[in-house]
Amino acid sequence: MLTNKEKQLISEIRKGNARAFSDLVDSYKDLVFTLSIRMLGNREEAEEVSQDVFIKVYKSLPTFKGDSKLSTWMYRIAYNTCLDRIRKIKKKRTHTDLEHIDQIAYADLDTAFQKMVETERSELINKCLSQLSAEDAGVLTLFYLEEKNLQEMEKATNLPVNTLKVRLFRARKRLASIMEKNVKKEILQSNG
Repeated sequence: MLTNKEKQLISEIRKGNARAFSDLVDSYKDLVFTLSIRMLGNREEAEEVSQDVFIKVYKSLPTFKGDSKLSTWMYRIAYNTCLDRIRKIKKKRTHTDLEHIDQIAYADLDTAFQKMVETERSELINKCLSQLSAEDAGVLTLFYLEEKNLQEMEKATNLPVNTLKVRLFRARKRLASIMEKNVKKEILQSNG
């Protein structure tokens, strides 16, 4: 729940105190930007979305009941704003339908993904994530890159834990297939 400091801050913002809102932005801009850049994979888009998020936060603060942590509420707004932006971007891009991908077992996907993260292969990760649906990219970002557990993800996405488990499982499988193709392509290009 809300700390006294957060309650005070929200109360000040509701009274129209611009300095208080500026403090709120300073406290959460890194969290919002990090999630945005990881979901969108593009600095410019992430900056725009971050601004949109804080506009939404400002407009929504009067109705915020404080029934969750302020950071969880901010995550939810950021996550949904990113999904909306991804959907708009995807409409512009034609992308392959990943539903028909053959089911292949990838026992070491978690390890492979972690290695990619650790070795700062962010371009490749973002390229792979951008080929997934907005929802898949979102749950994988929260789970792997933001290291949220299922309960935290449930609060941020408003999806039940069981649904999230299924989504994660399917998203991992799709990502594994994409990663395999991209890694093969990269190996071929670097040997060529």
